[in-house]
Amino acid sequence: MTERERLLAVYRGETPDRVPFFLDLSHWFYQKHGIPFDLSVPHLEPEWDLIAYHKKVGAGFYVPNLNSYFDVTLPPDVVATTTKEMTPQGPEITWRIETPIGAIERKRQWEEQSYSWNVSQWGVRTEQDLRVLGYALGRYRYQPAWERYTPWVESLGDYGVVYIPIGYSAMGHLLGYWMGIEGTIYASVDMPSVLHEVVDQINDNILNCVDMVCQGPAEVIIMGDNFSGDIQSPRFFKEWSEPFYREAIQRARGAGKYTAIHIDGRLKGILKCFADLGASCADAVTPAPMGDLTPRQCREEAGPDMVLSGGAPPNLWLPEVSDEAFKQSVLDWLEIRKLSPRLVANAGDQVPPGAPEYRIEMMRELVEKHGRY
Repeated sequence: MTERERLLAVYRGETPDRVPFFLDLSHWFYQKHGIPFDLSVPHLEPEWDLIAYHKKVGAGFYVPNLNSYFDVTLPPDVVATTTKEMTPQGPEITWRIETPIGAIERKRQWEEQSYSWNVSQWGVRTEQDLRVLGYALGRYRYQPAWERYTPWVESLGDYGVVYIPIGYSAMGHLLGYWMGIEGTIYASVDMPSVLHEVVDQINDNILNCVDMVCQGPAEVIIMGDNFSGDIQSPRFFKEWSEPFYREAIQRARGAGKYTAIHIDGRLKGILKCFADLGASCADAVTPAPMGDLTPRQCREEAGPDMVLSGGAPPNLWLPEVSDEAFKQSVLDWLEIRKLSPRLVANAGDQVPPGAPEYRIEMMRELVEKHGRY
């Protein structure tokens, strides 16, 4: 079987010849080859060099980075701009939204060591700022651009299943982009009625995007707010995020699509929340020692029917960690295939910048040898 065939078999609830092997190598590849990682510039064509590398090392490809297979437009009374400038601290990107009821802007600054853009200014601090965000994001209009999807599928062939990402829900926008964890949690206590109003306004709009993507060519829709059970605990999740995800997952299932939820933090509690909602897959699952559940505990919490895609925690990829410790983490993950075949061997989120290149081949060889059914 090919990696594509294996992954789709797992989603269908079938047992492939071995555990599928997929990795997100984007950040690792960018850093290793000095490729600019610019959040202000979308990737409208396949990343040929990244795809070629996946094929070279035999790792399946599934999640495009900085690429969208649909376009987002705004009505004339909402103006959104993205600018980049050099500051004494390095490059900084500013996202600004102007509406009839006010303006907000957020900033992120480049951090060379982590090869990422760190938040340097949150954009929402007050009730009025929240209303501005709701006014703008609640008026997004979505247009499919499936012609950008087909070349990725064709270029990957048997080496991948291209997921279509829809981005964050309302709470993800607040936690990750506009308010931050502290600001959002305070807002849920200090201004809950306005926060509920804005969250509902944004999520109602995002469901239009879900409906559109459900009519598209992808087998799998990936969504999620970079979930972590210590940030969106089950109690918090049930109030602020569950209504949206329940509806989105139901609509996708009704359209014959699979759903992958990106859970790249703490797993206890939140993994079960999505299993109960009927999500097809938990993506980026990071077990102990970086996560809070062992591989076996991940399966026990998720139940037998949810695909678990993940396995090797980012910290165990780094050169200061022994090969034996890395190898054992991969074997521990592969062992739970005996509890359920709904398993994908992956990194816990991503292969981190600085990971030794030979570890990629080491993992592939371990999956090939010890991941058979």
